[in-house]
Amino acid sequence: MIIRAKKGQVSYGESIGILMLDTFTPFIPGDVGNATTYPFPVRYQTVKGFTFEKLLQKDRTMLTPILEAGHILVKEGVKAITADCGYMAMFQDEIANELQVPVFLSSLLQIPFISATLAQEEKIGIICSKASNFEIELLQKIGVSPTIPLCIRGMDEKENFRKAAHDEIGILDPDKIEEEVVSVAKEMVQSDPLVKVILLECSSLPPYAAAIQKAVQLPIFDYVTMIKYVHSALVQKRYTGYM
Repeated sequence: MIIRAKKGQVSYGESIGILMLDTFTPFIPGDVGNATTYPFPVRYQTVKGFTFEKLLQKDRTMLTPILEAGHILVKEGVKAITADCGYMAMFQDEIANELQVPVFLSSLLQIPFISATLAQEEKIGIICSKASNFEIELLQKIGVSPTIPLCIRGMDEKENFRKAAHDEIGILDPDKIEEEVVSVAKEMVQSDPLVKVILLECSSLPPYAAAIQKAVQLPIFDYVTMIKYVHSALVQKRYTGYM
């Protein structure tokens, strides 16, 4: 078999490209921003100047640098592109229409699929980074029906998470943040028994998914479940076994 080089590409074998906000936060294993999170290689590209604050402000001037970063990832050979903040949903259409690979910028894209697995009255519990910025418009951008029952809780008031993710002090305490997010999940489920699945919007919350599941005994979806799912479609494996 003859293998041909792709012009402009100098490395190979990375299925998923990840657009990163320009932040100052340590990314622990399990975080979208830590490459050891995945059982396959990924490629990162920072969108220079695109801070979390600018994302919350819906700064449309950042569309051009996002596209530029996306084109770099495509040139480097990735087969699909995601991002590291669920609020990137606001750019989903523009990026998907521009780039020549599948684009799945937000963990929230999983909502319709998850909803289809539930009874009509059952709810998806969403734990997000900042509840005050979680708007219906964000869901409309990715085609999520307003009739899907949701229960939203934010990490805004949790001190350790806020300092690490919002204030970007440059350090975090995983044990304390785990306690905070588990407490949010437990309160959600206790206050609303119709919550039957939890979706973690924030890309920094997957490290705590196992602890959340242990506490509430529910299925947990997050950025990493989405990325692994897409990778499995992009890179199919031959099955082996016996009869």
